[in-house]
Amino acid sequence: MKVEVVIDGKSGKLAIDEGRFRYERDGESIERDYSVEPLAPGAFSVLIDGRSYDVVAAGSEIQVNGRAFSVEVFDPRSMRGRKPGGAGEGRQNIVAMMPGKVVRVLVGAGDEVAAGQGLVVVEAMKMQNEMKSPKGGRVIEIKTKPDATVAAGEVLLVIE
Repeated sequence: MKVEVVIDGKSGKLAIDEGRFRYERDGESIERDYSVEPLAPGAFSVLIDGRSYDVVAAGSEIQVNGRAFSVEVFDPRSMRGRKPGGAGEGRQNIVAMMPGKVVRVLVGAGDEVAAGQGLVVVEAMKMQNEMKSPKGGRVIEIKTKPDATVAAGEVLLVIE
């Protein structure tokens, strides 16, 4: 499978084939063996050349060992065009990456937000993770509050 990806605003190409991947960006490439084991819905253990990574995927954000990345994937075989990074249209749900506790809500309903702006902080696995806005827009609904316990994939707030 070959796809185009945008990771934190940087474009690249990813080819995955039977336990091996190749990632190309800016004229350089990385090629490695890998394996993936599901841990829970949206959570995986990924082994790359003998090194283990905890990966949690929710919407357009992926966390690798607790570090968050904004990711868009475009299959060139698809007839749909790729949207520029952060230019999603319509409502976007901001979801919890993994089960945890809401530490802080950084915005209020009706607030205007910029792409990449922090929205809510969730503590999971003794780490605080800031959920960021995938696009500029307005917060139209907040579905959580500080000290709330949330499940992986639970909608925390909605941006339009």
